[in-house]
Amino acid sequence: MAVRRQYRSRYVLLLLILTAGTIITLSYRSSGNRATRELRNIANDVYRPIETGFADAFRPVANFFKGAVDYGSLKSQNAKLRQQLGNLQRQSLSAPDQERQLQQITALDNLPFAGSIPTIKADVIDATASNFEVTVRLDRGTSTGVAVGMPVVSGSGLVGRVVQASSRESTVLLLTDASSNVGVRDANVVGVASGQGQSHPIRVDYVAPSSPVHTGDVMVTSGLQGSLFPPGIPVGKVASVSQPRDALQETVQMQPAVDLTGLQFVDILKWSPGS
Repeated sequence: MAVRRQYRSRYVLLLLILTAGTIITLSYRSSGNRATRELRNIANDVYRPIETGFADAFRPVANFFKGAVDYGSLKSQNAKLRQQLGNLQRQSLSAPDQERQLQQITALDNLPFAGSIPTIKADVIDATASNFEVTVRLDRGTSTGVAVGMPVVSGSGLVGRVVQASSRESTVLLLTDASSNVGVRDANVVGVASGQGQSHPIRVDYVAPSSPVHTGDVMVTSGLQGSLFPPGIPVGKVASVSQPRDALQETVQMQPAVDLTGLQFVDILKWSPGS
């Protein structure tokens, strides 16, 4: 009996739905007389709770599919935003390096200390710093006119000199290397600048006691007879001066004129000692 009542209830519910739907459809097709409007209102009252129930029942399912579609879209947008953020971060990091490169290239177009000496432009392709030597490798060699002994400069001053050369590459001994010696002078004194290794100041020897050397003075290559470098190339700026008691010379330290840790572009001077 309970089963029959259950089927009967479902049958009545289905019949009500079909009847209400039929009345509503007919009312929209009719001319809208009063009797039809009243039937339509009754049908709406019967059909509205049923429609609401179906909508509430299926809303979680609809929300699930909508959320699945939106999740994929949000995931794609987040990936694009992360990529854009990464690009902006890389640009912000590379901007200082690009600016430094531009400054180096621009400075090489105007070398007042080089005078009429021909130059060969080169890129630094490798740097070596060890307990034995401080060198850089350039992408120019004998095929472009590079020869051992030629000075190498940047827009700020002296870098070093070529100590090895193949047809396409060359090696430059930096002036901070412990085996590097450069004759230097300022307006009042003459001395010899000797490297003390990477990240160490350059020592200036043979400066007589009480010589008028001051912090901030710029020293350039002396260019004396037999010098390895032409005269007038900036070598460094005096960082400290001291006079030890009973010393035979002043203790002079200077910082290189060129930032040797950030070299990317240089000029090779087509000059040899005695030329």
